[in-house]
Amino acid sequence: MTTHGSLDPRSSFTDIDRRLFGGFVEHLGRHVYDGIHEPGHPSADADGFRQDVVALVKELGVSTIRYPGGNFVSGYRWEDGIGPKEDRPQRLDLAWHSTETNQVGLHEFAQWLDLVGSDLMLAVNLGTRDTAEALDLLEYANSDADTSWTRERARNGRVTPFGVSMWCLGNEMDGPWQIGHRNADDYGKLASRTAKAMRMLDPDIELVVCGSSGSGMPTFGSWERTVLEHTFDDVDFISCHSYYQEMGGDAQEFLASGVDMSRFISSVVAIADAVAATKKSRKRIMISFDEWNVWYLHNEDGGQNDKPEERGWPIAPRLLEDQYHALDAVVFGDLLITLLQHADRVRSASLAQLVNVIAPIMTEPGGPTWRQTTFFPFSITSRLAGERVLRVPVDAGTFRSERFGDVAKVNAVATVDDEGLSLFVVNRSTTDAASLRLDVSGFVRAHGRAPRVVESHLLHDDDIYAANTLSTPERVGVRPLDGAAVDGDVLVLDLPAVSWAAIRLV
Repeated sequence: MTTHGSLDPRSSFTDIDRRLFGGFVEHLGRHVYDGIHEPGHPSADADGFRQDVVALVKELGVSTIRYPGGNFVSGYRWEDGIGPKEDRPQRLDLAWHSTETNQVGLHEFAQWLDLVGSDLMLAVNLGTRDTAEALDLLEYANSDADTSWTRERARNGRVTPFGVSMWCLGNEMDGPWQIGHRNADDYGKLASRTAKAMRMLDPDIELVVCGSSGSGMPTFGSWERTVLEHTFDDVDFISCHSYYQEMGGDAQEFLASGVDMSRFISSVVAIADAVAATKKSRKRIMISFDEWNVWYLHNEDGGQNDKPEERGWPIAPRLLEDQYHALDAVVFGDLLITLLQHADRVRSASLAQLVNVIAPIMTEPGGPTWRQTTFFPFSITSRLAGERVLRVPVDAGTFRSERFGDVAKVNAVATVDDEGLSLFVVNRSTTDAASLRLDVSGFVRAHGRAPRVVESHLLHDDDIYAANTLSTPERVGVRPLDGAAVDGDVLVLDLPAVSWAAIRLV
């Protein structure tokens, strides 16, 4: 199939908030312990942080990292993670049926963020705790006044504030699995009074209120409306969470996942703007899509893929260690394209998660680390994405989806900056290659010269289920896109079926 479209840098429609390329670290499985923190590992520094992991996280290019959860935060006492390590209590984590050692807490995680060059986004516990505990944490983290909490922070090695600017008001409070689960009315009231109090202490912070933990939740829509009716004047963001997986071996349906994400975002934006209209407000609530990924949450019989309750209360068990294949990476790349297409309202997003747990980076205790297939679309997009987003209209035909009707076979977005343009494109078809012919005459008019391809990357494998593993860590990767070039005023590139690509023009 031949696809026609255009790339005109002058038609960009929004800037990009770099927080869109965020990540998520939760105290879950081997994410923190034996993942980012493994004292005694050959690459560990004096604080126990694996430097091989640090290098890969830096390569991944994550901006802001949400911490410490996730479901974990709804039972977490942040005070357990400060002070001398030998005095820190071990606690039972009800969310993941594990034992938390508290050897990594706020101070240690902030040290790790300095190593990887990312900013901190903190979640407060509104499951088992309330406004007072959230204020304690905010005072400890951000205040420069002379108080008992700030003196405690100084005794623990940090005189200056952490200066955390973005805060989540709990996690997935709509979910019946959540510790302290509440209905929308009760949560909205709690979130509103907590937000108001936190702003009294630090008026410059940005606050994220919990939206639905998925568009398939029975309360989706009504939850957002009710919560925002309570919190509209108090918060800046509402969260979206969504995970995708291939079901029943239907790869073509799986490749339509980006359509679901797009509709989810549009629905939440519409609800938020409807609440604004009823309040006669020009304020616009933005979206923090602070959990997204491919996650094989259910196996063939519909059961969760890990059952920690059958294994006692272990420390850092192997949980949710999905192995990603080439097909997953193509869908993943399309989800990134979708987030960029909605960058006017999605101002923050967090890939869930980073290391070992449904992660682009895997480690082996005492051994190596390696990149999963999903690593490549994220690292390349984060690095090449420019300052503004450019819509890329293409016409490549459709396939029929059981859930979404007619779905475009090719999806694309571009970003622009002063030097040039980056194109990100996916071929969703399981059967048809795509020949793209994109008009770049607008680039010539904008820059006074013809563009040239300086980088191209293709993620594709003839075996769509090929994966990188401990024994074959480089089985799947990216390679240059053969034949990608500018011919006159046309960018020419050919994409095989089930593929993702990125092209840089200057």
